[in-house]
Amino acid sequence: GNYYNQGEIRKKELEQSCFLLGIPASDVTVLDHRDLPDNPAVEWDTQLLTAFVLKHIEANNINLVVTFDAGGVSGHANHISLYTAIRYKYCCFEILILFLRLGCRVLLLESVNLFRKYISVLDVPVSCLLPRDALFILTEEETEQARRAMRCHRSQLLWFRHIYMLFSRYMMINSLRLL
Repeated sequence: GNYYNQGEIRKKELEQSCFLLGIPASDVTVLDHRDLPDNPAVEWDTQLLTAFVLKHIEANNINLVVTFDAGGVSGHANHISLYTAIRYKYCCFEILILFLRLGCRVLLLESVNLFRKYISVLDVPVSCLLPRDALFILTEEETEQARRAMRCHRSQLLWFRHIYMLFSRYMMINSLRLL
């Protein structure tokens, strides 16, 4: 995104982060559109975003989408807009047919309350007991790899993101639900 006019820097950081996670640059798509600004306070246009997402899904024969739930993990408006765009597809018959034809499924990353978000590994028992469709618990090595990938986003590493990397369950535990 181009928040604080750092679009080119953030694009390079994203590519570096993806490289560390084993995702080649050819599989990374950065969308820079004036009507979809990188701004945590701006809700994106649902129809426009849905059109971009569906075009990308169809062009790349994607059969699984992982996105945010209605809470956007931290209430981030852009994250919530992604959820809204994916939900919107289920309201439009033509789009629903396209998803069925592609066999595309959608998993939503579960937003948890602030206490659970920051109890780190102590959330494992709770996450195991609660209903979900998928649960990912990273090993120590995988968690460290995720932290290295996060550190690639230097322009966004404000004080609270360092706390996030140390204590957030999302660095090691992710529960998802099928849409």
